[in-house]
Amino acid sequence: MADLKIPNLNKNSNKFFFKKKLSLRRKSKRKLIKESFLMISFSFFLIYVNYIIPNKISIFNDFFSNLDKLMANFLNSLTYSYEICLAIFIVVSLVIAFIFMLGGFSRLIKISKRRSRPITFK
Repeated sequence: MADLKIPNLNKNSNKFFFKKKLSLRRKSKRKLIKESFLMISFSFFLIYVNYIIPNKISIFNDFFSNLDKLMANFLNSLTYSYEICLAIFIVVSLVIAFIFMLGGFSRLIKISKRRSRPITFK
């Protein structure tokens, strides 16, 4: 009985699952300066990439018209998808109805071919 290990069912310990893996020490000034220069250099890189892009004003002017066209196409695609789903439903329901009809007729044929016992009244 001493070998029996019962798992701990206390779920409160899961709250602090990563507590020991977090570093609670403060970063050194050298590391903070490195990170700040890295962030500044990355921001300058992004500004440079934005500067290189040609026709920014026309892109912003066409943005809203492109959004309108996108929404119109999206709504059209929704109506088309509704019609496609409706057509698929019609085909599937006709196939299922045909299978049910064949099953019903086959049962009727099996019932009619059975040798029936004569009904005797007592």
